[in-house]
Amino acid sequence: MMMPFSRTYWRRLIAKEWLPMLISLVLAIALWNFVGGKQTVDKNVMIPVEVINLPRDLVISNQFKKVIDVTVNGPRAMILEIDNKQITRQIDLSKATPGTTVVTNDLDSIEVPRGVTVLRVQPSSIILSLDKLITKQFLIIPVTTGNPQPGYLLQALTMDPEFISITGPETVLAQYEILRTKVININGANKSMQRQIPLDLEPAIVDLIGETTITADISIVLETVQKDYTLLIEPVVGGVELPVQKVNIIANVPKLLLEQKVKIQNMLTATISADEENNVGVIKIIPAQELSLPIEIIQIEPSTIPLPPKVPPENNAPDTSESSDDEVPVENQL
Repeated sequence: MMMPFSRTYWRRLIAKEWLPMLISLVLAIALWNFVGGKQTVDKNVMIPVEVINLPRDLVISNQFKKVIDVTVNGPRAMILEIDNKQITRQIDLSKATPGTTVVTNDLDSIEVPRGVTVLRVQPSSIILSLDKLITKQFLIIPVTTGNPQPGYLLQALTMDPEFISITGPETVLAQYEILRTKVININGANKSMQRQIPLDLEPAIVDLIGETTITADISIVLETVQKDYTLLIEPVVGGVELPVQKVNIIANVPKLLLEQKVKIQNMLTATISADEENNVGVIKIIPAQELSLPIEIIQIEPSTIPLPPKVPPENNAPDTSESSDDEVPVENQL
C-alpha cells in the first residue's frame, strides 16, 4: 500500500493532474498570441522627414515640419513593432532648382513593412523654399552710449574681428548690409579697456551663425589742448655761453591741467645735452615730477644749437729743449 504524501504519491499526482493543466495553459497563451497577432488595428505614428540629395549650392531657407503624423493599419504584432522600424519620409531634391517646391505626402510616399497599410498622412503636403547658397561679408558697427569722464575722450573703438563672413540663403543675406553690436556703455570711463560684446542679431541671422560675441578695443585718452610756450634753456655747467638762450615749444596739454590753473611753463624745463661728435647741443624738455598728468611735446624750435669750439689746454712748462752753444756754466767761468 502506497503511503499518502510520499514522494511517489506526489510524482504521480503531478503527472496525472498538473501536467495536462500546464500544457493547456501554454496552448491557450500561444493561441491567444496567434489570434491577437492576426487581429488588425489602427495606430498613429510620428515619422521624421528626411531630405536627401540636396545640391551643394542650394539651401532650404524656410521652416517646415520635420515630423509628419501617419495613421497605419495592420496586424497588432507588426503595428506594435513599427516604431522600431526607423521609417522615414524621404524627400529627394536631386533635381531641385531655386524657388518654391511643394512636396505631396500621398499614401504611397511612406514605405511601411508588407502587411501594413497607410490610411492617412498629415500634413498632406510640405512646402520647401529653396534658395541659392552664398557667402557674404558684413562690417561690424559698434553702438555706444554715455560719455567718458570729463577731461577724457573716446579716441577709437575697434572691433575684432572687423568683418564676419556668413554663409546662407541669398534672399536672407540680401536683406542686411551691416551687423551692429549690442550697446557698449562707456559712461564715466577714464582708461582704455577691452570687452567681449555680443552682436545684436536678427533671428534669421541667429539661425545661421548662432549667438555671436566679438572683442571691442576701447581707447580712452586725455582731452588735450595744443599750446605754445617759450622756455629759458638751463645754464650749461662750466658757464659756457650759448648762442641761443630760449626755445619755443608746442605741446599737447591735458585740459584738466588748464582747468586747474596749473602754470605749465613752470612745470617744464629746457635742458641741453652735448652731441660731441657733431659739436651741437640737443634740447630736451623735462616735465616736473609733481605733474599729475602727462604733457606731450610736439615740437621744439630750435631742437639743436651749435656749441662753442673747444679751446685746447695751454702748456705753461718752460721750453729747455734748445740752449745757446755760447752759454757756459757759471762754475766754469770762475
